[in-house]
Amino acid sequence: MKAVILCGGLGTRLSEETVLKPKPMVEIGGMPVLWHIMKIYAAHGVREFVLALGYKGELIKDFFINYRNRSHSLTVELCKGHVEVHQGESEDWTVHLLDTGLNTQTGGRLKQAARFIGNEPFLATYGDGVARLDIRKVIETHKSNGRLATMTAVRPPARFGTMAFDGALVTKFEEKSQAGEGWINGGFFVLQPEIVDYIDGDSTLWEREPMENLAAKGQLAAYRHDGFWQCMDTLRDVRLLDSLWQEGKAPWKVW
Repeated sequence: MKAVILCGGLGTRLSEETVLKPKPMVEIGGMPVLWHIMKIYAAHGVREFVLALGYKGELIKDFFINYRNRSHSLTVELCKGHVEVHQGESEDWTVHLLDTGLNTQTGGRLKQAARFIGNEPFLATYGDGVARLDIRKVIETHKSNGRLATMTAVRPPARFGTMAFDGALVTKFEEKSQAGEGWINGGFFVLQPEIVDYIDGDSTLWEREPMENLAAKGQLAAYRHDGFWQCMDTLRDVRLLDSLWQEGKAPWKVW
């Protein structure tokens, strides 16, 4: 399957970084979080990607156009403009860079990408979240349920510790436990091409009417993921992910 990654949002909650670059290009361990997401997919056999671009999409284009040259030693013949690349190989990926509009919402971007792919099921996620996730199991769940859409449900990391009381005494304390949190949309979808019928146009939020209507009609299944998952909404999240990577403790590194 091909994987669609939504890369066009403004990333306003991460303005410290996104004033200069799109959110998927914010770096974790010296590489864009987008690269980390693609590496997760590639570890499970995905080699073709459709990136739905919007805000500062030209920076994502530049990254992939220059990716091979920047990753290796080079010899450049200035008079001819010839570049010879030395040492090693790059990822065997095909990356489609699809301009989907500066102000297009998530549903609109997804619909444009789905039509670009054509009449086949596909994977989809956001350009700002990583997980230690077995993509093949998500696909198997989708196939076994026979619905139009399967979403990965996750328990969000708690921001603060939780406690229980008996009068003035604390009887239970858990630091940042996920056990008591509800399930939320963790991205990492498997979708049938027919989901485009649930999306009106560019101004449609995928997370509103399309998903609500799919659920109401019994066409939205879930894969419950109890393992590591982390979105990158704030500078605090960036620092957390970067520290995990720098310490060699990144749970999403499955390659």
